[in-house]
Amino acid sequence: MSPNFKLQCHFVLIFLTALRGESRYLELREAADYEPFLLFSANLKRELAGEQPYRRALRCLDMLSLQGQFTFTADRPQLHCAAFFISEPEEFITIHYDLVSIDCQGGDFLKVFDGWILKGEKFPSSQDHPLPTAERYIDLCESGLSRRSIRSSQNVAMIFFRVHEPGNGFTLTIKTDPNLFPCNVISQTPNGKFTLVVPHQHRNCSFSIIYPVVIKISDLTLGHLNGLQLKKSSAGCEGIGDFVELLGGTGLDPSKMMPLADLCYPFHGPAQMKVGCDNTVVRMVSSGKHINRVTFEYRQLEPYELENPNGNSIGEFCLSGL
Repeated sequence: MSPNFKLQCHFVLIFLTALRGESRYLELREAADYEPFLLFSANLKRELAGEQPYRRALRCLDMLSLQGQFTFTADRPQLHCAAFFISEPEEFITIHYDLVSIDCQGGDFLKVFDGWILKGEKFPSSQDHPLPTAERYIDLCESGLSRRSIRSSQNVAMIFFRVHEPGNGFTLTIKTDPNLFPCNVISQTPNGKFTLVVPHQHRNCSFSIIYPVVIKISDLTLGHLNGLQLKKSSAGCEGIGDFVELLGGTGLDPSKMMPLADLCYPFHGPAQMKVGCDNTVVRMVSSGKHINRVTFEYRQLEPYELENPNGNSIGEFCLSGL
């Protein structure tokens, strides 16, 4: 089973679990009818260079990690639907409407959200995204097809839709474009290496890994000594203006996660930490005065490492609640 497939199935399991509770954004009553491992075929990413564009039907609850053309056709009233899109970290996602046949006056809708929402939590968080939350929604019934193409601000996006009349639906094409300085990222894989660079920009960037992981920071360059400070005091690094923090939690929104450690000063590692959380985030806060860079590696923790933590590990804040 590929790492991407594992990520998708893992996230769908969390997604379906979250849907059993209250949610401001989604109440997918049909969710219990899905077997999460049936949402993805084994040859999901079979598209190769030179082949025809990948095409398949879009489900009421779906997740996609590839480019292609996708068509949703209602076979009965589908009132609470969503599709999640994810690309490589260094890519934007473009959603293009090829054909839309829905009844907006009759209560249908089709909305794009710039990011992901899960159980009322957003990624990127409101603190990290360049747009206000209201502007991250693009409602086709309000804007019409004057905006046929919508590009995300990061490597994840999603759509919400409702279609009452059987036979109605829509076709859209998913494409990706290079992102030279990726800021907010959800990793497709439980293992990897990444360098987050913020060049003279006043912005916050979060890299999310939806797994318990051991993370090793090998290099940190900030525009202003050398140290790793666990957040045990109220001082922390926030007064410096440029820093990296390590967050852990069970939700999606970095602003609602537990601060675990701060990196306040230029650092040449390695500094390693085990984080037994469902979601681990490396977040860089930048004042815009400097070129900031952090390089880190991560790998999923083995079951025995979760059961027997030792060394530099943080697990007590992150007992799984999902």
